[in-house]
Amino acid sequence: MSSNPVAETVASLMPRAQAELTELVAFKSVADFDQFPRSESEGAANWVADALRAEGFLDVALLDTPDGTQSVYGFLPGPEGAKTVLLYAHYDVQPPLDEAAWTTPPFELTERDGRWYGRGAADCKGGLIMHLLALRALKANGGVPVGVKVIVEGSEEQGTGGLERYAEEHPELLTADTIVIGDVGNFRLGLPTVTATLRGMTLVRIRIDTLEGNLHSGQFGGAAPDALGALIRVLDSLRAEDGSTTVDGLTGDARWDGLQYEEEAFRKDAKVLDGVELIGSGTVADRIWARPAVTVLGIDCPPVVGATPSVQAGARALVSLRVPPGVDAVEATKLLQAHLEAHTPWGARVSTEQIGQGQPFRADTSSPAYTAMAEAMAVAYPGEEMQSAGQGGSIPLCNTLASLYPQAEILLIGLSEPEAQIHAVNESVSPDELERLSVTEALFLQKYAAS
Repeated sequence: MSSNPVAETVASLMPRAQAELTELVAFKSVADFDQFPRSESEGAANWVADALRAEGFLDVALLDTPDGTQSVYGFLPGPEGAKTVLLYAHYDVQPPLDEAAWTTPPFELTERDGRWYGRGAADCKGGLIMHLLALRALKANGGVPVGVKVIVEGSEEQGTGGLERYAEEHPELLTADTIVIGDVGNFRLGLPTVTATLRGMTLVRIRIDTLEGNLHSGQFGGAAPDALGALIRVLDSLRAEDGSTTVDGLTGDARWDGLQYEEEAFRKDAKVLDGVELIGSGTVADRIWARPAVTVLGIDCPPVVGATPSVQAGARALVSLRVPPGVDAVEATKLLQAHLEAHTPWGARVSTEQIGQGQPFRADTSSPAYTAMAEAMAVAYPGEEMQSAGQGGSIPLCNTLASLYPQAEILLIGLSEPEAQIHAVNESVSPDELERLSVTEALFLQKYAAS
């Protein structure tokens, strides 16, 4: 990185950043209180609140959101007449999955091979540290030139919509001229990227019942309707032969015209096993950024170990549908539920329940804020130009903010580049990426203030 006072300050702050991220990662802040203690999330929320107070933020508050979790808010006043920028991150994390599969404990930040490993290191506790580093660098180099609001969500990974509903009930709270969502990532490590689109998401639970109780498969199998078999048939109907998503009434032929994702690079990033084909048709970018994608997240059925020779009376599954920009998530949910019900065989009883939903998002990359971001990235990443990419994941809050504050520009950056392996075992963050993006954000705030 070229010599720059902001960059030099951020570099000097990296040991502190590592220590703080170590403290924050130690909280097992999974917002599923059937699996993890509520006290872990509350501890993380209080850590965030204390960090904001230490930076001089006013009105720091733990917001009790309607889903039973807490988001953390703070406001740092800027010079009189200055623009206001809202910085977003979330402190809740995905469950660690199989802890035994982690090379080092998931809730202990561990440095290895030039990366920092731990659940939430990139998604998105590292995003909060990025915001703090940027603000500290500005304070050390003439001050923060804009008013800054920070909102740190406590249940983003659960998709339960607590912060969205809270914002709708308190629309004045998060109003800003520009919003920086620090919860995505560069297309490739070291390639500065803003995310121009996000797919939305819907979650539907399906239950199938066929019998009053399980039956002996030898005595009744062959004529008794098997609920698990019926469920398998239904789930199979959601994919074409090539693996493309097929939900009745939902189109799946859109094209992505921007930055492309080479197939071999995707295979490497996704760690696809040798000889296993990718699914779907079109370019990889078409498939993951511009088209719907269904995933079966879980099935309730007997495990192999301990299974008995029984015809199953009931079975359940949780189905996720990623919804591309241009498709209404509410309508997509209705289509998915109708498809599941229509494809249930043998007259089996079926019920569906929508349990989570978020709309897709498309940013205006021609806005003045994006110009300022491109200039900042050119300094923080010498020799590289800002790229615009899509994101297959969902950040439901984006559309809530876009509808509440239509005049605000929304930018998406972050630390979750492919090597970070967010949501998987051995999640990690590149400290070099954290440093460069912190410099980027600080320079962006300077350039945006002057625009």
